Amino acid sequence: MADERWVEIGAVEDVPRPGARRVKRTGKPFPIAVFRTADDRVFALVNHCPHRGAPLSEGYISDCTVSCALHGWVIDLETGKAQAPDEGAAAKVPLQIVEGRIYLAAWAVAAPGGWE
Repeated sequence: MADERWVEIGAVEDVPRPGARRVKRTGKPFPIAVFRTADDRVFALVNHCPHRGAPLSEGYISDCTVSCALHGWVIDLETGKAQAPDEGAAAKVPLQIVEGRIYLAAWAVAAPGGWE
């Protein structure tokens, strides 16, 4: 996929099911967390819980949510928003899957990418 708007970071199979992997970013304060659900949906969020900044990639994935390992906030993987009664959001990162490969928006990665 020759398109400078997207950066290839790896294969869907590189992310455990269900689970997460972190993606390196140059010049950005937090990595990106790429999540894969039990039914193979893939999402990307900035790896920073809106509550106290814990890494969401270390949380528990259930259906289409991740529960922060630090204080249990539940974050929707599709929107990045915390579920009520909590408020806040983790920044969502656009992604594409092409022939089993994951591509993230180049503006979010800011470098060639790759797993941490």
